[in-house]
Formats: sequence, structure tokens, C-alpha cells
Amino acid sequence: MVTFITCKININNMTETKSRISFFPKHTLGKLSVELLVLSIIFFGVLMALIFSGQKGGDTFFSNLLLAIPGLLVAICGVAAFFTGIISIVKEKECSILVYLSTGIGFFILLFVASEILFPH
Repeated sequence: MVTFITCKININNMTETKSRISFFPKHTLGKLSVELLVLSIIFFGVLMALIFSGQKGGDTFFSNLLLAIPGLLVAICGVAAFFTGIISIVKEKECSILVYLSTGIGFFILLFVASEILFPH
């Protein structure tokens, strides 16, 4: 019984420490959010390289699959970075600059994707 009480006190003391703002994330979801944003930037670079090499789109989004696949991967990774960042901030109380940055950029990607779906041109 005495061992249980001391373990409980130690666990409570560990959770009461104040979290500090750091540059790199400490939790798994925060790291995943940053990794997804990096993947989104890489896929965007691939998309821009394909466009500069002379690839052109067609009448629909999927007319040229060589452009559509990296475009979809940019959107999927960006939106996933937003949601994993939000979950990491709310659930795990992540206080990392990179997580806040990836969540903000992911939010702008989400706004872009939503506006393209809601208001096609």
C-alpha cells in the first residue's frame, strides 16, 4: 500500500511541471504534423518541377495524372498536417513553434482546397 501511494505522488509531481515553448515538437503527433508539412512541401516542389518541364493540364483535374497525383498529395499532406497539429496542440498540449507553423500552413492549404471545391472556376 505504501508503494502505491508513493508512486501516485511521483506521477502527480511529474504531471504538474510547466511546459515550455520549444522549437522542435516533443510528442508523436507533433512530429507527425511537421513531417507531413515537409512532405507537402516536397510534393509541391515536384509539382512545380513538372510544370516547369512543360507539363500542361487538361479540361478536368485528372486529365494529366502526372500533375494530378502530386497535386493531390500536396493537398492530402497539408490537410493532414493541420488536423494532426490541432490534435497535438489540444490533446497533448504541444507547445512547439514548428507545430504551430505546420498547423497554420496546413490551415491555409485546407482553405485553398475547400475554396477550390466550393467555388470551382
